[in-house]
Amino acid sequence: MQNRLALTFILITVTLDSIGIGLIFPVMPDLLQAVTGGNLAQAAIWGGVLSTAFAMMQFVCGPVIGNLSDRFGRRPVLLVSLAVMAGNYLLMALAGSVWLLLVGRIGAGVAAATQSAATAYAADISTPEHRGRAFGLIGAGFGLGFVLGPVVGGLLATVGVRAPFYAAAGMALANLAFGALILPESLAPALRRPFVWVRANPLAAFRAVGRLPGLGRLLVVFLILQIAGYVYPAVWSFYGKARFGWSTPMIGYSLALYGIAMVAVQALLIAPTIRLFGEARTLLWGFLIDIVALTFYGLVTSGTAALVFTPVAALGGIVTPALQSIMSRAAPANEQGELQGVLASLGALSMILSPLIMTTTFSAFTAPGAPLYLPGAPFLLSALLMVVCVALHVAPSRERTPA
Repeated sequence: MQNRLALTFILITVTLDSIGIGLIFPVMPDLLQAVTGGNLAQAAIWGGVLSTAFAMMQFVCGPVIGNLSDRFGRRPVLLVSLAVMAGNYLLMALAGSVWLLLVGRIGAGVAAATQSAATAYAADISTPEHRGRAFGLIGAGFGLGFVLGPVVGGLLATVGVRAPFYAAAGMALANLAFGALILPESLAPALRRPFVWVRANPLAAFRAVGRLPGLGRLLVVFLILQIAGYVYPAVWSFYGKARFGWSTPMIGYSLALYGIAMVAVQALLIAPTIRLFGEARTLLWGFLIDIVALTFYGLVTSGTAALVFTPVAALGGIVTPALQSIMSRAAPANEQGELQGVLASLGALSMILSPLIMTTTFSAFTAPGAPLYLPGAPFLLSALLMVVCVALHVAPSRERTPA
């Protein structure tokens, strides 16, 4: 019962992190115009700065927070981060200048890096054979937040441009109170290890984790997977408009459909799939589904067919939890936080790199005078990246890969 309540708290925390990312999307153009006094184009530039700052802080702070949770335990790190998250949303709600908004987004990026501690907590309270299910539920929580965030933000924006920030702060404080009441510590004192600043920076953390048997190659696979998978949020709105002539609401509906399908897959199919095929085969099947789905979206010309195919594409959502479960097996209990911090940093790095890669590819194949008009080119590139993942996964290795 206690573990069930704790996992509920973890899932709420991850969902709130994800909601917080999407909650502000609908109001940011108006808010940035209000605080800068500029036009929409200038607001868009500042929007890019805020998004990059958020992702950069996740990249830098993921290993730091993961290492802190290995030293002091998961509970204090999670609760302090929720307090920081609530404070930053209040700061953004009250901000009268773009610089305060920037400070708020930096703080929110630091707080969002707690996904590493949350995932490590889930690993702590799950047996190795059930970690894939736990990671799948965390992925489902993140996907649910991805769907709910823009919807809730858009509804609250009718109250006021700052209302979403007050709501996000209130949700973080409510979850903080819930966690303070029910969350036990999951990492025994005997399993904790000293915190070393040198090891907490991203590059040093990558080296430390990469030295664990079987993990070096898997970290590369994880990064490539994240870059390829981020093609959907990176170019879907441009792709839908160029390929199918979709309106803005239609693009929103299509993203919501994908998000709901992904939530269903990660919440309901991860555990039975791993139980039936094992983690390694589940990972391989997921890669193959992704290759098929990305190739389909690269070539399809019917908007109706693209929507109907969405549940099939979402089946590729079995990949990340299976890969996380395999990597978690290779890390000892007192390094789970560090491992999850590294994965959070790699995820943040993909959020920086993938939009640049995918939008540049889209532009090259849709610009006037392009040798081949192909709006789906970014999806074909992502399919090729998935082929690289398969090659790395099945290639012989001298490293001992965890079973």
